[in-house]
Amino acid sequence: MPKHVIETVTFKLNPGFSRDDFAKSATAITDFAKSRPGFIARRLSCGDDGLWIEHIEWATMKDAKDAAAAIASVPALGPCMQAIDVATVSMHHTELEIAEN
Repeated sequence: MPKHVIETVTFKLNPGFSRDDFAKSATAITDFAKSRPGFIARRLSCGDDGLWIEHIEWATMKDAKDAAAAIASVPALGPCMQAIDVATVSMHHTELEIAEN
């Protein structure tokens, strides 16, 4: 059985976008992810330095990569995506080794 996959995305916001406004608009990504096959969970956090870290857990690597490929073509995500400074985006997909609650 394949291991679950953790998608980790780090980024900063473009100037003029507030942390609170972005957090509200970023709920659209949760709606998108929940609609995708293999979605398990999503967490989004932000540090004092303005670095956002998103973790999305997927059932398989295919699920994760398919969702990542589709995200830019979803019109409802436009306001959220416009806030992200694309030059700062870093995305990684890794296999989950340990999961404890």
